[in-house]
Amino acid sequence: MLFRSTSLLGLVRHVLPASTKRKALRYTGCAIGAVVIGYAFSDKAEMKAKPFIDVSRFMAEPITSVETLNATKNDMRTKMELLIMQIQNDLCKALEAEEDPDYKFIVDRWTRKEGGGGITCVLQDGHVLEKAGVNISVVTGLLPPEAIRQMKSRGKDFGGEEKLPFFAAGVSAVIHPRNPMVPTVHFNYRYFEVSDSKGNKQWWFGGGTDLTPYYLNEDDAKHFHSTLKSACDQHDRSYYPKFKKWCDDYFTITHRGEKRGIGGIFFDDLDSPSQDKAFEFVKSCAHSVIPSYIPLLKKHKEEAYGYFERNWQLLRRGRYVEFNLIYDRGTKFGLYTPGARYESILMSLPSTANWAYMHNPKEGSEEAKLMEVLKNPKDWLKTEKQI
Repeated sequence: MLFRSTSLLGLVRHVLPASTKRKALRYTGCAIGAVVIGYAFSDKAEMKAKPFIDVSRFMAEPITSVETLNATKNDMRTKMELLIMQIQNDLCKALEAEEDPDYKFIVDRWTRKEGGGGITCVLQDGHVLEKAGVNISVVTGLLPPEAIRQMKSRGKDFGGEEKLPFFAAGVSAVIHPRNPMVPTVHFNYRYFEVSDSKGNKQWWFGGGTDLTPYYLNEDDAKHFHSTLKSACDQHDRSYYPKFKKWCDDYFTITHRGEKRGIGGIFFDDLDSPSQDKAFEFVKSCAHSVIPSYIPLLKKHKEEAYGYFERNWQLLRRGRYVEFNLIYDRGTKFGLYTPGARYESILMSLPSTANWAYMHNPKEGSEEAKLMEVLKNPKDWLKTEKQI
């Protein structure tokens, strides 16, 4: 553009008669200035209109329209939806990198007529991953009575109202590896809003990450817990010991008198110190999943095992199923919610599991070593005194 403008001025100077040269130069300069200013404003307008959301970073299109997300980028609903979309994508890509190239996640984007929808990503029957599910959901609607009763039992005060509008956004994943030497991992991070008829809104965050090994490796346990502790310590040093105990208490198979796994962190109804700070904490925890688990998958995925170890894995998976269907609060909430997508809710269940009558591992065995920790949770990082 500059070269052409200079050439035009030269043409005016050398070709036009002197009588019209001054006037022509003045008008030519004005025209060039207008063009330059026009280009400048055009560039600024283009920069201003450019969206801040890059959907190529996600496994599928967001549930909320990109236009709405762009217009509400400072709203917590938008922040949470973008976070869970990113976490889903990052974990799926990290898991695919450890799997045979022939196996990829199936991506299923779905909607519900009551409001919202989700994206379910599943990889099954792989060489490394027998079943891996990474799900996000962004839903709105009316809370069912059973869900209201559950929330009231945790201290939520909604008055006597029976129909409450709600918004929920969350990411959840369960990774069931094929090799018994690789532990199963589960995590869930979520954001809730509930409004009453007067327009009063309550909000809170919940979530956690926990590990379920089939064979106990203390170095793995310490690495896993240490990574979660680092995420917690960035925000409040009291979080890890408090949420570690909460995790041990929550993931209890009461009728068996044992824990589902070796724990991690778990919290719910988090509405302090502020909405933004609570969100930043959840963000740190969600981003700690890959560094806490993928190194364990890399380390053990090619280890040798036989029929005995495989059978033990299937027996422990049976316990996993028992907890999820009998005690898990998230599963119950999903099943009670009108228009719930049961395929996505039950994706946490393993492809195969087993039950044996009166089975007990041999005393002194590696299996018995695991059972001791499941019955008596261990303070892996020596932090219980901090509670």
